[in-house]
Amino acid sequence: MKASAGGYARANDVPHALQLLALAGAAGRILAGGQSLVAAMNMRLSDGDMLVDITRIGALRGVTDTGDSLHIGALTRHAEVGTDPLIRTHAPLLTEAVHHIAHAAIRNRGTIGGALAHADPAAEFPACAVALGAVIHAEGPEGARQILAEDFFEGVFTTALAENEILTAISVPKADAAETQIMEEVARRGGDYALTGLCLVRRAAGHRVAVFSAGPAPVLARAAMAALDAGDIDGAVAALQAELDPPSDTQASAGYRRHIAGVLLRRAVERSGGQGA
Repeated sequence: MKASAGGYARANDVPHALQLLALAGAAGRILAGGQSLVAAMNMRLSDGDMLVDITRIGALRGVTDTGDSLHIGALTRHAEVGTDPLIRTHAPLLTEAVHHIAHAAIRNRGTIGGALAHADPAAEFPACAVALGAVIHAEGPEGARQILAEDFFEGVFTTALAENEILTAISVPKADAAETQIMEEVARRGGDYALTGLCLVRRAAGHRVAVFSAGPAPVLARAAMAALDAGDIDGAVAALQAELDPPSDTQASAGYRRHIAGVLLRRAVERSGGQGA
């Protein structure tokens, strides 16, 4: 099949993009990397869209050290995230995540903002954002606002972003000197979506655990985090499995996903220097 678009317009800057979105109404769609949107259009899962192309807005690209955090523009491509020295030093979870994302062609075109706004429950970057305690930056007709990542992802392909808003950036806290950030996932083949994946962040203030591909949105496993803070890995695994309500599909059963999540947590804790399996 071929894509069926209702129109196309290239934005010069964010205010222009917001104006174009307003004119398009409910048919407006932001085109960034296009790796998910264009595929959906080709399969006629999305039809008659008015594409607002933001790819030439330079202000939405790049990584900046803002002191306590990194400001990552929405148009920063996966491959750029994977090689950026600031991210490698201060948010290594994102660097590790890139190695799990699809294939080189996708990583060279896909953007971190596009991945977050698309909110695929099996994608790595949304879970990273939740585990890191990141903040999502959005702009709309009413101005700019900030949304905690754990409040941003609401369901399958659903976020707190309004139809007339644009995701402009993500802010990620810089890792402490002794902080550990780890991703583990299981997939049938390299480049496939994870059957289940897990992000572990161990900070002086405590652990953060986010699980992906185990529900309609990334799961911040608070009970498992509390058990890890208490030094109880067995209790953390049991708590994690109780917190998850994963789907069964042709790729894996709910029980398998729940079991794998526990295995991945043990692996991540062991890699972090804690007491693993």
